[in-house]
Amino acid sequence: MAYVPILLIAAAALALMRLTGLRGPLLTLGAAALALGGAGYALTGRPGLTGAPREQAERAPPIPLDVPRHALMGNFTNADHWLIIADSFERRGNTADAVGLLRSAVREHPRDYALWVGLGNALTDHARGYTPAAAFAFDRAAELAPRVPAPRFFRGLAMIRSGQVSEGIAQWRALLADAPAEASWRPMVEDDLLAISGGSPSPAAPPR
Repeated sequence: MAYVPILLIAAAALALMRLTGLRGPLLTLGAAALALGGAGYALTGRPGLTGAPREQAERAPPIPLDVPRHALMGNFTNADHWLIIADSFERRGNTADAVGLLRSAVREHPRDYALWVGLGNALTDHARGYTPAAAFAFDRAAELAPRVPAPRFFRGLAMIRSGQVSEGIAQWRALLADAPAEASWRPMVEDDLLAISGGSPSPAAPPR
Protein backbone atom coordinates (compact mmCIF):
# COMPACT_ATOMS: atom_id res chain seq x y z
CA MET A 1 0.00 0.00 0.00
CA ALA A 2 3.03 2.29 -0.23
CA TYR A 3 1.65 4.09 -3.28
CA VAL A 4 -1.88 4.62 -1.90
CA PRO A 5 -1.10 8.08 -0.39
CA ILE A 6 0.42 9.23 -3.71
CA LEU A 7 -2.66 8.05 -5.63
CA LEU A 8 -4.95 9.72 -3.10
CA ILE A 9 -3.16 13.05 -3.38
CA ALA A 10 -3.14 12.94 -7.18
CA ALA A 11 -6.83 12.00 -7.39
CA ALA A 12 -7.82 14.69 -4.89
CA ALA A 13 -5.74 17.31 -6.71
CA LEU A 14 -7.35 16.46 -10.07
CA ALA A 15 -10.81 16.56 -8.52
CA LEU A 16 -10.11 19.96 -6.98
CA MET A 17 -8.86 21.27 -10.34
CA ARG A 18 -12.17 20.23 -11.90
CA LEU A 19 -14.16 21.71 -9.05
CA THR A 20 -12.38 25.06 -9.47
CA GLY A 21 -13.24 25.17 -13.17
CA LEU A 22 -10.04 24.04 -14.89
CA ARG A 23 -10.80 22.52 -18.27
CA GLY A 24 -9.09 21.78 -21.55
CA PRO A 25 -5.35 22.54 -21.87
CA LEU A 26 -5.00 23.79 -18.30
CA LEU A 27 -6.47 20.60 -16.85
CA THR A 28 -4.26 18.54 -19.17
CA LEU A 29 -1.19 20.48 -18.03
CA GLY A 30 -2.09 19.91 -14.39
CA ALA A 31 -2.61 16.20 -14.97
CA ALA A 32 0.72 16.00 -16.81
CA ALA A 33 2.50 17.64 -13.88
CA LEU A 34 0.97 15.14 -11.46
CA ALA A 35 1.88 12.24 -13.75
CA LEU A 36 5.47 13.50 -14.03
CA GLY A 37 5.78 13.72 -10.27
CA GLY A 38 4.34 10.24 -9.82
CA ALA A 39 6.67 8.85 -12.47
CA GLY A 40 9.63 10.42 -10.70
CA TYR A 41 8.62 8.79 -7.45
CA ALA A 42 8.09 5.45 -9.18
CA LEU A 43 11.60 5.63 -10.64
CA THR A 44 13.50 6.91 -7.62
CA GLY A 45 11.34 6.14 -4.58
CA ARG A 46 12.08 3.10 -2.45
CA PRO A 47 8.90 2.47 -0.45
CA GLY A 48 9.98 -1.06 0.45
CA LEU A 49 12.82 0.11 2.66
CA THR A 50 12.19 -0.18 6.37
CA GLY A 51 13.01 2.70 8.66
CA ALA A 52 13.86 3.18 12.29
CA PRO A 53 13.50 6.88 13.10
CA ARG A 54 15.33 7.82 16.31
CA GLU A 55 13.79 11.20 16.98
CA GLN A 56 10.29 12.62 16.67
CA ALA A 57 11.63 15.32 14.31
CA GLU A 58 12.93 12.63 11.92
CA ARG A 59 9.50 11.15 11.32
CA ALA A 60 8.17 11.64 7.83
CA PRO A 61 5.38 14.22 7.91
CA PRO A 62 1.84 12.96 7.28
CA ILE A 63 0.30 13.34 3.84
CA PRO A 64 -1.38 16.74 3.37
CA LEU A 65 -5.13 16.74 3.89
CA ASP A 66 -5.87 20.37 3.07
CA VAL A 67 -7.09 19.66 -0.49
CA PRO A 68 -9.90 17.24 0.46
CA ARG A 69 -10.63 19.29 3.57
CA HIS A 70 -11.25 22.45 1.54
CA ALA A 71 -13.29 20.51 -1.03
CA LEU A 72 -15.55 19.02 1.65
CA MET A 73 -15.70 21.76 4.29
CA GLY A 74 -14.94 24.94 2.33
CA ASN A 75 -12.49 27.76 2.93
CA PHE A 76 -12.42 30.58 5.47
CA THR A 77 -14.35 28.69 8.14
CA ASN A 78 -14.16 29.42 11.86
CA ALA A 79 -11.92 26.38 12.28
CA ASP A 80 -9.44 27.35 9.57
CA HIS A 81 -6.86 29.13 11.71
CA TRP A 82 -6.67 26.18 14.12
CA LEU A 83 -6.38 23.68 11.29
CA ILE A 84 -3.75 25.71 9.44
CA ILE A 85 -1.56 25.87 12.55
CA ALA A 86 -2.06 22.14 13.12
CA ASP A 87 -1.06 21.52 9.49
CA SER A 88 2.18 23.45 10.05
CA PHE A 89 3.01 21.31 13.09
CA GLU A 90 2.28 18.11 11.17
CA ARG A 91 4.40 19.14 8.18
CA ARG A 92 7.35 19.38 10.57
CA GLY A 93 6.52 16.01 12.08
CA ASN A 94 5.28 17.54 15.34
CA THR A 95 2.14 15.44 15.47
CA ALA A 96 1.91 15.59 19.27
CA ASP A 97 1.74 19.40 19.10
CA ALA A 98 -0.97 19.18 16.44
CA VAL A 99 -3.03 16.87 18.66
CA GLY A 100 -2.54 19.11 21.68
CA LEU A 101 -3.57 22.21 19.73
CA LEU A 102 -6.74 20.62 18.37
CA ARG A 103 -7.69 19.20 21.76
CA SER A 104 -7.51 22.75 23.08
CA ALA A 105 -9.57 23.91 20.09
CA VAL A 106 -12.41 21.42 20.68
CA ARG A 107 -12.48 22.33 24.37
CA GLU A 108 -12.92 25.97 23.39
CA HIS A 109 -15.35 25.25 20.52
CA PRO A 110 -16.96 21.89 21.35
CA ARG A 111 -19.69 22.20 18.72
CA ASP A 112 -17.44 22.88 15.73
CA TYR A 113 -17.53 19.66 13.70
CA ALA A 114 -14.57 20.72 11.53
CA LEU A 115 -12.30 20.87 14.58
CA TRP A 116 -13.39 17.37 15.59
CA VAL A 117 -12.61 16.12 12.07
CA GLY A 118 -9.20 17.79 12.33
CA LEU A 119 -8.61 16.16 15.70
CA GLY A 120 -9.50 12.74 14.29
CA ASN A 121 -7.00 13.24 11.47
CA ALA A 122 -4.31 14.48 13.86
CA LEU A 123 -4.81 11.54 16.23
CA THR A 124 -4.52 9.13 13.28
CA ASP A 125 -1.30 10.81 12.13
CA HIS A 126 0.19 10.81 15.62
CA ALA A 127 -0.62 7.16 16.33
CA ARG A 128 0.08 6.12 12.74
CA GLY A 129 -3.19 4.26 12.84
CA TYR A 130 -6.94 4.50 13.34
CA THR A 131 -7.41 4.46 17.11
CA PRO A 132 -10.44 4.52 19.44
CA ALA A 133 -9.61 8.16 20.21
CA ALA A 134 -9.72 9.02 16.49
CA ALA A 135 -12.97 7.08 16.11
CA PHE A 136 -14.48 9.09 18.98
CA ALA A 137 -13.47 12.37 17.30
CA PHE A 138 -15.05 11.35 13.99
CA ASP A 139 -18.17 10.13 15.84
CA ARG A 140 -18.51 13.50 17.54
CA ALA A 141 -18.09 15.32 14.22
CA ALA A 142 -20.79 13.15 12.64
CA GLU A 143 -23.17 13.82 15.54
CA LEU A 144 -22.70 17.58 15.17
CA ALA A 145 -23.02 17.60 11.38
CA PRO A 146 -24.90 14.47 10.26
CA ARG A 147 -25.56 15.81 6.74
CA VAL A 148 -21.98 16.91 6.08
CA PRO A 149 -19.78 14.42 4.15
CA ALA A 150 -16.47 15.33 5.80
CA PRO A 151 -16.70 13.18 8.97
CA ARG A 152 -17.53 10.05 6.98
CA PHE A 153 -14.97 10.75 4.27
CA PHE A 154 -12.10 11.37 6.68
CA ARG A 155 -13.04 8.38 8.83
CA GLY A 156 -12.76 6.22 5.72
CA LEU A 157 -9.47 7.88 4.80
CA ALA A 158 -8.10 7.29 8.31
CA MET A 159 -8.99 3.61 8.01
CA ILE A 160 -7.34 3.34 4.60
CA ARG A 161 -4.20 5.11 5.79
CA SER A 162 -4.09 2.66 8.72
CA GLY A 163 -4.23 -0.42 6.52
CA GLN A 164 -7.96 -1.07 7.02
CA VAL A 165 -8.51 -0.61 3.31
CA SER A 166 -11.69 -2.65 2.86
CA GLU A 167 -13.35 -0.92 5.83
CA GLY A 168 -12.39 2.51 4.49
CA ILE A 169 -13.65 1.69 1.02
CA ALA A 170 -16.96 0.53 2.54
CA GLN A 171 -17.26 3.89 4.32
CA TRP A 172 -16.74 5.78 1.07
CA ARG A 173 -19.15 3.61 -0.91
CA ALA A 174 -21.83 4.18 1.72
CA LEU A 175 -21.14 7.92 1.63
CA LEU A 176 -21.56 8.00 -2.15
CA ALA A 177 -24.71 5.89 -1.99
CA ASP A 178 -26.31 8.52 0.26
CA ALA A 179 -25.03 11.52 -1.72
CA PRO A 180 -26.98 13.42 -4.37
CA ALA A 181 -25.68 12.97 -7.91
CA GLU A 182 -24.93 16.68 -8.20
CA ALA A 183 -22.80 16.94 -5.04
CA SER A 184 -19.76 19.05 -5.90
CA TRP A 185 -17.40 16.79 -3.93
CA ARG A 186 -18.67 13.54 -5.45
CA PRO A 187 -16.07 13.35 -8.30
CA MET A 188 -13.24 13.63 -5.78
CA VAL A 189 -14.48 10.68 -3.72
CA GLU A 190 -15.20 8.63 -6.85
CA ASP A 191 -11.69 9.30 -8.20
CA ASP A 192 -10.13 8.36 -4.85
CA LEU A 193 -12.11 5.11 -4.78
CA LEU A 194 -11.05 4.24 -8.31
CA ALA A 195 -7.42 4.97 -7.45
CA ILE A 196 -7.50 2.65 -4.44
CA SER A 197 -9.87 -0.14 -5.42
CA GLY A 198 -9.60 -0.07 -9.20
CA GLY A 199 -13.29 -0.93 -9.37
CA SER A 200 -16.64 0.76 -9.64
CA PRO A 201 -16.72 3.77 -7.35
CA SER A 202 -20.19 3.31 -5.96
CA PRO A 203 -23.77 2.29 -6.59
CA ALA A 204 -25.71 4.81 -8.60
CA ALA A 205 -26.78 7.82 -6.60
CA PRO A 206 -30.44 7.74 -5.62
CA PRO A 207 -32.72 10.20 -7.37
CA ARG A 208 -33.27 13.46 -5.50
